[in-house]
Amino acid sequence: MVTLLLIIHGLVGVALLGALTHQTVSMLRQRAARGTAFVDRYCGVSAPTFTIAILMLYVVQVTLGALVYPSYRIDVRIPFEEMSLGWAVGLFELKEHFAGIGLALLPMYAFAWRPDSAATHRRERIAITLLLTFIVWWDFIVGHILNNIRGLA
Repeated sequence: MVTLLLIIHGLVGVALLGALTHQTVSMLRQRAARGTAFVDRYCGVSAPTFTIAILMLYVVQVTLGALVYPSYRIDVRIPFEEMSLGWAVGLFELKEHFAGIGLALLPMYAFAWRPDSAATHRRERIAITLLLTFIVWWDFIVGHILNNIRGLA
């Protein structure tokens, strides 16, 4: 069962990473008109659709992580400590804390991406989206590094 949860956790993580990265690139790219080039089409993001998808994916991702956490705590963290890999335990602790901070940011993220907030909260939208993108990339990379050292599956 843990292996199945890990696979789903990984797939949801890739989807979340892709959606947030896509939205971030679109948000940061200044474009005058929509052209036919790939980059121009890539930046054509539907803000309400992406916002809802990112909110749902983030909550599902954290929930899946919470379901897998007890197995990690017993089967991976203890061997890390026995192998004197305190830095690996520390990386995972940062991963957990960043995920929690991201979860707390979701209401502000949803507010900043509302259509009626678009004009007045542009700086906040950029800051929150960049922070969430950093958190998701950090968690994804750290999760893979730790899994390569010693994974659950």
